[in-house]
Amino acid sequence: MSGQQLTAPDTEAGSVVDTRGRPLRDLRISVTDRCNFRCTYCMPKEVFGKDFQFLERSQLLSFGEIHRLVRLFRDQGVQKIRITGGEPLVRRKLERLIEMLAYWRDLDLTLTTNGSLLKQKARDLKDAGLKRITVSLDSLDDAVFRSMNDVDFPVQKVLEGIEEAAAVGLAPIKINMVVKRGVNEDSVVPMARYFKDRGYTLRFIEFMDVGATNGWRMEHVVPSRELVETINRVMPIEPVEPGYRGEVAERWRYLNNGVEVGFISSVTQAFCRDCTRARLSAEGQLYTCLFATHGTDFRGPLRSDAPDEEIAALIAKVWTGRTDRYSEIRTGQTAQLRKVEMSYIGG
Repeated sequence: MSGQQLTAPDTEAGSVVDTRGRPLRDLRISVTDRCNFRCTYCMPKEVFGKDFQFLERSQLLSFGEIHRLVRLFRDQGVQKIRITGGEPLVRRKLERLIEMLAYWRDLDLTLTTNGSLLKQKARDLKDAGLKRITVSLDSLDDAVFRSMNDVDFPVQKVLEGIEEAAAVGLAPIKINMVVKRGVNEDSVVPMARYFKDRGYTLRFIEFMDVGATNGWRMEHVVPSRELVETINRVMPIEPVEPGYRGEVAERWRYLNNGVEVGFISSVTQAFCRDCTRARLSAEGQLYTCLFATHGTDFRGPLRSDAPDEEIAALIAKVWTGRTDRYSEIRTGQTAQLRKVEMSYIGG
């Protein structure tokens, strides 16, 4: 670590704030860079094939190191922890980490998963203290889903995992669907109807230019406004006020039963203005934007026995210097930049 003097951070109600007045509220923690799916918009086989070099186990942050960082981030104002990957449920004994983090009852502790292992893991996760869960699911059409996950995994097993999560009390359950034109837009209405009838919040996500491996092009994006119109024609919906500052999804609800549906306009509508999220990679790199080109190393200080004060000061330095506003300045040129892969920092 440098001997540079780090000054006390600016704060907003106990949280450090960045150059645009945005507080640090959310920390997304990737616990592995590995995944058992090869979704074409995230980890395409052409890049993440059999010879791809994933992180060695020794390179991953240990549960103890993650626990320490969460304690320090909580002291800086973080209120929400989301466990991600890769696919987090492929990390061995993940429920032990959940148990460690659930010690802080004031933290909103949640997890995002592809659902493939959820049926087997739901009970252990709930017993460990996980509060709620988000499942990524891009179609109910089995052929479409198998094609998109590109490992021939059946949609029925994901649905069974969702029902098991509900049965053990992981609630609320949210479903995330990435919509890519020419691939799964015909699944939008069936997905909306299925989850509306079951009382789960479904959130539609515009196909994003994250990383440099998913072949993103603007013509593949189905704008949220088009999705709103599509759903409203068959199942009328009305807008709902945001639940908190920095909420990414635009909230709507069905008129006939009040179940919510969300739209994450990650391409067509800039939402940087209220972004409160930081992302920690599985090897301890901190990223202050989903579309970042570089991160800040925290594994080094952790493993060199840096004191809490030094690591806390580094957190503050990184966040208070943050200027990110990628979705406000996105162009065809910026979309071609080599950005960190979504599979590496969990989206």
